[in-house]
Amino acid sequence: MRTGVWLVGARGSVAATSIVGWLALRAGLAEPTGCVTELPGLRSPALPALGELVLGGHEIADTPLLKKAEALAAAGVVPARLVDALHDEIVTVDDDVRPLPTGDTQAATAALIAADLADFRTRLALDEVVVVNVSTTEPAPDPLPAHADLAALEEALAGPDRVLPPSSLAAYAAFTAGCSYVDFTPSTGARLPALHELAVRHGVPYAGHDGKTGETLVKSVLAPMFALRHLRVRTWSGINLLGGGDGANLAEPAANAAKTASKQRVLGETLGYQPQGTTRIEYVDDIGDFKTAWDLITFSGFLGTAMRMEFSWHGCDSALAAPLVLDLARLTAAAHAAGRHGPLPELAFFFKDPIDATAHSLDEQWRILADFVGSLPGGEH
Repeated sequence: MRTGVWLVGARGSVAATSIVGWLALRAGLAEPTGCVTELPGLRSPALPALGELVLGGHEIADTPLLKKAEALAAAGVVPARLVDALHDEIVTVDDDVRPLPTGDTQAATAALIAADLADFRTRLALDEVVVVNVSTTEPAPDPLPAHADLAALEEALAGPDRVLPPSSLAAYAAFTAGCSYVDFTPSTGARLPALHELAVRHGVPYAGHDGKTGETLVKSVLAPMFALRHLRVRTWSGINLLGGGDGANLAEPAANAAKTASKQRVLGETLGYQPQGTTRIEYVDDIGDFKTAWDLITFSGFLGTAMRMEFSWHGCDSALAAPLVLDLARLTAAAHAAGRHGPLPELAFFFKDPIDATAHSLDEQWRILADFVGSLPGGEH
């Protein structure tokens, strides 16, 4: 199944790492470390093969993709030898990165975005196209856009006002073009009733949101441990230090608030109560595309005995996120081909704040994901 992956933010760190990684895997120059769809429990002929993917996208920056890849290599995010070996292929992918269009109204902008998606599908003879948002985190709207039904939203989009945040407008355009949509950011994306209605009308699935790659991944493993051992978590606080473009963006208070709310939510949903504590995100330019997190957990056990646990996490967000972007594109394309539409809660394994999910521990989310892949036509293990 020849599948297009359209990246919103196609020259950002996550997208560029995804592109270099995909090209390296396709050429046999790297192992699929981090790609969970390559594990025995999820490997399936129902999913498009890595070699059947075709990548492109929208971007507001004009820095060539090759220059971004070279900068990531200099920062130690991707191996320089791969960027050198894949020079021509990276340039070719950049030919399918388009400037983000703008129209006189948001309806006109959405139509231009949808036209780019349709051209991508037709020109490259693609069976499916999955739009994946890996752009900069948006401030959380307060309140969310109030257009509860699709007719009201479409009328508003034709007017002069900015009705939808960019992530939601991208979802709107994707759905009208018959493309599925994945939000790897904590932005609003498809989480609006009118956009759900649009996805169902066009028969396309969507998933999100906010990829689970570091500190929150650890939380989703540790929190169930405390719950299953009937230990009372009293406080859970964390500090995240990160650099790069994402860190610079999250230095802005509204975007920071959207991200930290997503990171804390897993605790209440897993434990059944919200312990005291907060998550802080601070920008440290010198650490570049890497991030460090430190968490302090205090808890009580039998007879109220007070105890504590600390952990630290040091990782490269782009290198952790990129294989998951490829996984999500393959899984969402397979779901679309199987006739699924609307939200895909089975993909909760990948997200901090998954849409419509009922399970929040990583182990349970894994079982649901494996069952989902096994249920796809031709996906029986």
